[in-house]
Amino acid sequence: MATKLHNLSEYDAAAMPDKNRVAKQRYAIAVADWNAEITYALLQGAVDALKENGVQEKNITVKHVPGTFELTFAAKVLQNKREFAAIIVLGCVIQGDTPHFDYVCQGVTLGITQLNAKTYDGGLLNEYPAPVIFGVLTTNTLQQSKDRAGGALGNKGVECAIAAIKMANLF
Repeated sequence: MATKLHNLSEYDAAAMPDKNRVAKQRYAIAVADWNAEITYALLQGAVDALKENGVQEKNITVKHVPGTFELTFAAKVLQNKREFAAIIVLGCVIQGDTPHFDYVCQGVTLGITQLNAKTYDGGLLNEYPAPVIFGVLTTNTLQQSKDRAGGALGNKGVECAIAAIKMANLF
C-alpha cells in the first residue's frame, strides 16, 4: 500500500511476472477527463510501466470517461468484453467545500469493490474475469494530487500498472 513515506513508482522488477507471458496479455485503462492535468499524468505513468514490463503498446486499450464517478461503468463494460487480463481505473477527486467529494469517492470505491468481488469467488472465475485496479487519487489539495501524479511521491499510475500485471498473473 502506498503512503507519503513510500514512492509510488518504486517496485522490485525482479519480482514481476515473466515478460514473455505478459507480452501476450491485453490491458485496459479507463481514465477520467476531470482533473486532466493529474489523470493524464497518471495515465502516462501507467502506460509507461506496462510497456516497461513487457506489455505491447498494441495490447493497451485506453478509454476516456467524463469524471471519476463514471469509472465503475467503464470498468464493467471493459470486463464484459472478456478480452483483458486486467483493467486499471484512473481518476482524481480533490476535496472541496461540499459533500460532493464524499459521494464521488464512496461511490467509485464501492463500485470497483463490487466489480472485483464478482470477479473471483471460491476458486472459480465468475461473470467478470478481469480484476479492476483502483487508481483514484482522493486528496485534500491539488498539490497532494500533483505529488502523486509524477511529483515528489512518484506516480500512482505506475503503482497501478504493476498491480495490474501482478493480479493478472496471480493464478
